[in-house]
Amino acid sequence: MSGWVYIMASKRNGTIYVGVTSDLQGRAYEHRTSALPGFTSSYGCNRLVWYERHDNIVEAIAREKELKKWRRSWKLYLIEGFNAEWDDLFETCYERDNPSDAIRTRSDVAG
Repeated sequence: MSGWVYIMASKRNGTIYVGVTSDLQGRAYEHRTSALPGFTSSYGCNRLVWYERHDNIVEAIAREKELKKWRRSWKLYLIEGFNAEWDDLFETCYERDNPSDAIRTRSDVAG
């Protein structure tokens, strides 16, 4: 089963939340609609601003834990490198791929 690491934000340079899921659009929808009580609903983190696909959920969980240890400035740099305008990527998240380095490396080798 593949996995996704993602970042939700309240606004550009606002409060951010790093999460992991096997269903990116479904989980982002729950954040957007405040379907579940918690950090994102309390702080208005309802915009999907960054995501990264992994071959399996175990890799995605490890990456999420890594990102949660990062400084805020590094996370902002990550977001801006993929989504400079901090657009909400919810509607197009499956149209624009952002594979992890491991996937990208394998694709380069195979191609």
